[in-house]
Amino acid sequence: MTAVALSASGLRVALGGVEILHGIDLALPAGRWTAIVGPNGAGKTTLLKALAHLLPARGAIRIGERDAGAWSTRERARMLAWLGQSEGGGHDLTAYDVVMLGRLPHQSWLGAPSRADHAAVEAAMHETQCWDWRGRTLGSLSGGERQRVLLARALAVQAPLLLMDEPLANLDPPHQADWLRIVRRHVQRGGTAVSVLHEITMALHADEMVVMRAGRVLHQGACAQPATHRALEQVFDGRIAVHELDGQWLALPNEFAAA
Repeated sequence: MTAVALSASGLRVALGGVEILHGIDLALPAGRWTAIVGPNGAGKTTLLKALAHLLPARGAIRIGERDAGAWSTRERARMLAWLGQSEGGGHDLTAYDVVMLGRLPHQSWLGAPSRADHAAVEAAMHETQCWDWRGRTLGSLSGGERQRVLLARALAVQAPLLLMDEPLANLDPPHQADWLRIVRRHVQRGGTAVSVLHEITMALHADEMVVMRAGRVLHQGACAQPATHRALEQVFDGRIAVHELDGQWLALPNEFAAA
């Protein structure tokens, strides 16, 4: 039986007095990459933030076998790395210092970074190809460059769980491909990745897919399963169709898929 990295039972989240998530039950497998997809307003980001303990929620959330609330803040920060969309702040910090923030869960209060911290930062920046502008401020970087720095910060945590909300924002196609390789390496090393994606064809590269609509999980299953493809087509009202080309799954607008 596959181990579970992150799970929720009866998960409900209300924002501004409006319930966004309606009693979600979910189990995300360890050592796998799960993509969360669905139309706008489906509750994808809300679900990911609730799982990351960034939003107040009702119901149970477990990291591995332990209730998420039983972990201390530092323990949770070492277990789970977060990459959010449109994250603000830190414009005057150098890219290197931003990535070093990912090492805070491993440092003592007001302690100086260790050799291991510096090594983790350098490795993460090389992996995301942002080492060359380590001395530049975050505010001086383009959107794509900034996104690579923020991904490096998440990788520098060296957490087994990597949660990413719209990680491909501002990345051009070659760097989207680089991101895909980074996620695959993380999983090959025994880690678990969970990402919210609008790019359905990219999401179909994942191991597992969670398809959401209106604050509920419509389907969860392997990306290669026909049932997952049907759920995708259904949730987007038949406006896309999933087809295989040269061993890869593609989500195409229906007028092209039918050609």
